[in-house]
Amino acid sequence: MAEHLLAGPTLVDELDLEYSVHNVPRSYRDEVRSVVHPGILSDDDFGRLRIVCTCQRAREDLVKMGEKIEAEKDRLLETFMDWSKKLCGGLQELGHWADYVDPCSGLLMIHKESQAVYDEVSALSVLRGYECSNAGCCKVVLHPKWGSFIYPATVLTTAPAEAVLEQLKQQSGASS
Repeated sequence: MAEHLLAGPTLVDELDLEYSVHNVPRSYRDEVRSVVHPGILSDDDFGRLRIVCTCQRAREDLVKMGEKIEAEKDRLLETFMDWSKKLCGGLQELGHWADYVDPCSGLLMIHKESQAVYDEVSALSVLRGYECSNAGCCKVVLHPKWGSFIYPATVLTTAPAEAVLEQLKQQSGASS
């Protein structure tokens, strides 16, 4: 896989959540910089930024519409929010900057200074090499095993890879 990949993909079985840890590749820096602007992180801190990409396996095809689909998105959102709050809290306790992106709005949840939207579909395309497809007017990312039964979301941090991996293990009970 790409040189920016630090770890993963790793599946957290009990959550049906897969994560990978990445450095920000040069080709993707402007995109991430627009979300995490200098008012949030200095240039030095930005240079140490890690991206934790997550994908949850959905029980429904999230490209479709309807009550069942909306209920599934709510369930997946709640799972990600709980998981990411614990992960960010653990990293912050160690003295590192950490934040998570609201998958619904694309906005940072802890540091709300930025109103720039983080594009989860582009992130998985660039960082994990996942294919994208058009579903009406929306771009959809396709997981290589789960297809469009996927709920992507992201955590950002300045913690070193070792600290991120240790927190992932502690917070998730992760297993490969």
